[in-house]
Amino acid sequence: MNSRQHTAGGASRRQAMAEHVMRQGSASVTDLAEAFGVSVMTVHRDLDELERQGMVRKFRGGATAQASNVFESNIVYRRTAHQEEKEAIARHVARLIEPGSSIMLDDSTTALAVARHLGEVTPLTVVTNFLEAIKLLAAAPGIRLMALGGEYHPTHDSFLGVACVDAIEAMSTDMVVVSTSAVSDRYAFHQEQEIVLVKRAMLRSASRRVLAIDHSKLARVALHKVAPLDDFDTIVVDSRAPAEAVQLLREKHRNVEIAEL
Repeated sequence: MNSRQHTAGGASRRQAMAEHVMRQGSASVTDLAEAFGVSVMTVHRDLDELERQGMVRKFRGGATAQASNVFESNIVYRRTAHQEEKEAIARHVARLIEPGSSIMLDDSTTALAVARHLGEVTPLTVVTNFLEAIKLLAAAPGIRLMALGGEYHPTHDSFLGVACVDAIEAMSTDMVVVSTSAVSDRYAFHQEQEIVLVKRAMLRSASRRVLAIDHSKLARVALHKVAPLDDFDTIVVDSRAPAEAVQLLREKHRNVEIAEL
């Protein structure tokens, strides 16, 4: 095996290891060594790298998937969290989209779930900064795909920064679908400033604004306010949301729709 193959193999193993920890919640070094057929020393090195990337938290003898603000933004964590709820939300949001319209998607995994259903409502023009969504839609029939550039951030698998904001501001779409990491009864929040700036630009560039959030985001706050809930035309949340949280949302925002699992 040459050095390039070895590096690629290590990266693949580390991603699988991170996903394993996230599914289990935590894992010991010895369990990981056995599961992946590598030495304890290799596991320690892998966990050091995963912790550096914000994917896991190390503790003595193992690692945990306990989320911190940075960890929650990581694409590997977001891919594995609340998949059933996101799929229900995606099906619901897809029914709100009119064939022949233009839609902008942010770099949330909820929006990615929506992207998987867009073939059902073609023709469409789709605009996104999320690399995984770009790859998914690149060969999709009936979809005109427009990719937003900028600085690539591997932690989010998306393009961000000034160039991305400038590209968004040069466009006007019929709808935008965004998700955020936290929602109170008045605001949508996110913990990272660069992502907030992109989401705000997207909201300014669309005629209809949809906030798609799973129930784990409700009654929470994060560091940065993305937008008041009044800025959204529709809020879609999954049916596992507590009734009292939904009622509170509806008292402040009339157009709250429930995606049935």
